[in-house]
Amino acid sequence: MSSNSASADRTPPARDDGEPASRRDILSRGAVAAVAAIAATSAPAMAQTATSAAANGAIVTHYRTKEVDGVKIFYREAGPADAPVVLLLHGFPTSSHMFRNLISALGDRYHLIAPDYPGYGQSDMPDRAKFAYTFDRFAELVDGLLGQLGVARYAMYIMDYGAPVGWRLAPQHPESISGLIVQNGNAYDEGLKEFWNPIKAYWSDHSEAHRKALYVLVAPETTKFQYTDGVADLSRISPDNWVHDQALLDRPGNAEIQMDLFYDYRTNLPLYPAVQAYFRERRPPTLIVWGKNDKIFPADGAYPYKRDLPDVEFHLLDTGHFALEDKLDVMAPLIRGFLDRKVTR
Repeated sequence: MSSNSASADRTPPARDDGEPASRRDILSRGAVAAVAAIAATSAPAMAQTATSAAANGAIVTHYRTKEVDGVKIFYREAGPADAPVVLLLHGFPTSSHMFRNLISALGDRYHLIAPDYPGYGQSDMPDRAKFAYTFDRFAELVDGLLGQLGVARYAMYIMDYGAPVGWRLAPQHPESISGLIVQNGNAYDEGLKEFWNPIKAYWSDHSEAHRKALYVLVAPETTKFQYTDGVADLSRISPDNWVHDQALLDRPGNAEIQMDLFYDYRTNLPLYPAVQAYFRERRPPTLIVWGKNDKIFPADGAYPYKRDLPDVEFHLLDTGHFALEDKLDVMAPLIRGFLDRKVTR
């Protein structure tokens, strides 16, 4: 009922909320008029606000799966289809889950692809009796995924286990790499310190005793340690991280897969000279954002990059292994600035 339908000498009937119809309609019409006026005069400001919202996290992530060589590979994908591609390679014991916040920070401007390796996240976990859990195989499957997606050129973000995967891809396809982002990912002998001694003991003889000694690395307290050690403000670290990772580690048969990969890690060290030669010869634009308090991949492994990449952009951060969890506010602007300046299609 409009205000014109009510006579001056009686109160208009009330609506369900108790508001007189005429007064409510007047207010509604006024609100509509106000909104119309704002829209007419502030369109540029509203567009800028929408753009800002996208840049600060209003990003749509798609969760997809492709079958590569008979293995279902799950991946997260976000950003404009025609934008420069950034391949995000996760570490142990997590998955593409580790990149969820970075994807929101970069997805307005870059095309982000973050796969899960077999046995991790939402990808298949084939029987280890029929599938070789090696970094060679992981690299082949990631390469196959990129081929299916039609990705010919990309920047590569490597972290932890992402390094041995990435250091197989880059020298094999140097023309495809537009830039490197390195977060606690090793390419030098100096980076394997005390934490690695029990793993090196297993490499030495492949004995059952040394294998069993490594089961502590998939225990809940170690998974939590990887997120919390070296972090000044633990309130910045979501406990969902280690709960998520541990649930996947605890799947029947997964611990044995991790033991296989600990043993296969020995195959990375002989590749380091070729990787370092790739750095020197190709000089890919490189950003290092490294948690300096990490006991697994300490800063000793970060400094040698400067020998082979004299133009590297180098940042040691006051945090631990999973630096994105508490230093995203520092890392995202550094990464975004690096990509904006250095990475082209």
